[in-house]
Amino acid sequence: MFGVNMLLNEISNYIGSLLEISGFRDYCPNGVQVEGKAEVRRIATGVTASQRLLDVATAWGADAILVHHGYFWRNEDEPITGIKKRRIAYLLQHDVSLLAYHLPLDAHAELGNNAQLGYQLGFVEQGRFGEQDIACYGELAQTQTLDQLSASIATVLRRAPLAIGEGGRNVRRIAWCTGAAQGYFEAAIALGVDAFLTGEISEQSVHVARETGVAFIAAGHHATERYGVQALGDHLAVHCGIEHHFFDMDNPV
Repeated sequence: MFGVNMLLNEISNYIGSLLEISGFRDYCPNGVQVEGKAEVRRIATGVTASQRLLDVATAWGADAILVHHGYFWRNEDEPITGIKKRRIAYLLQHDVSLLAYHLPLDAHAELGNNAQLGYQLGFVEQGRFGEQDIACYGELAQTQTLDQLSASIATVLRRAPLAIGEGGRNVRRIAWCTGAAQGYFEAAIALGVDAFLTGEISEQSVHVARETGVAFIAAGHHATERYGVQALGDHLAVHCGIEHHFFDMDNPV
């Protein structure tokens, strides 16, 4: 679609259209958050724009860094001081752009975090629910016990999940939403699922799981959100002719 060297604004416009970012009410700006050089040959992707990611991406020679968790979140302190100042100064010093896509990347039907997590785990998506339809529900390819499902998740995500429920109970219908979506648990229960999977768990989630009999699986915020940004980076490499590399900065949460 494009040449080997793309302009930053071409990439931003292309991703914005692909992810339909104008249709989302989000907690942060989607698109270019820090502007670097005009031309992009290499794009690095990662889950969160931590300093460690910035370091390894620039060492690789990235012209732009694309993440799911960027900067400038709603309700955070506005002054550019401390960690925020150091990260932004680093990007400006190296003339490297930062692009971030939050809810639009969760929701995309093919490249999104939830679509990609379902693909990785072999879930069959049947519908969407939750805020702006970012969460998914469907079925496992075949019925498994909760213990079997947990073992499968641990193998795929390389992280043992926390599963609340009876290990020997069968799971067929499942709902899932990556990241910190424990607030969707009761909506998932209303759909008649056997289990709900997300990244994080709250104290009250344990009681809801025990009292309803619907399993709650906390598989890791970072671990569940690795796949959307990788899929988007690979898509850009194919359709935009730029080099892509995903950097996985381990995070136990």
